[in-house]
Amino acid sequence: MFDTLDYLRLGNEKQQHAYLALKKLNIYEILHPYTPILCGTIPIGVDIDSSDLDIIMEVHEVETFKQIVTEHFGKMRNFSLKSLMIREVEVTKANFFFEGFEFELFGQPIPVKQQYAYLHMIIEHAILKLDPSVKKEILSLKKQGYKTEPAFCKVLGLKGDPYLSLIQYGKVKRFI
Repeated sequence: MFDTLDYLRLGNEKQQHAYLALKKLNIYEILHPYTPILCGTIPIGVDIDSSDLDIIMEVHEVETFKQIVTEHFGKMRNFSLKSLMIREVEVTKANFFFEGFEFELFGQPIPVKQQYAYLHMIIEHAILKLDPSVKKEILSLKKQGYKTEPAFCKVLGLKGDPYLSLIQYGKVKRFI
């Protein structure tokens, strides 16, 4: 479902706005070699006003990726680009603002459908489909300052690192 942007075009108002912004940037076409997938709260409808557009990608040649991102998006408002280590994996992140959205381009040398952001979104989407009433609780917690994964873990009663606990929960429930 999340492989293309079609679901956004037919979604709620914010999803449709995101669709238009992504299309104006031509971002999926420009970054096509990296298999971009939009992840996070906007695709699954548990976003709040400050939610950004997180696009994850599989990136092995970091310098080439940085050049492409800088060439196409470097003039965007508040553009920044950095590499860092997350869970012992080198990641490259670019951030900027466009059409009222903060964008985060996130590349790491892992296939997109094996990255935590994608797995979390698939698990969260499955939970929301099974019990739509959870959405209200999640949105309430997010408005109180909770990040998405900790909010889901709180609602589900999961303990420990929320990013790992949610993955384990998804495996047990066979969501992933």
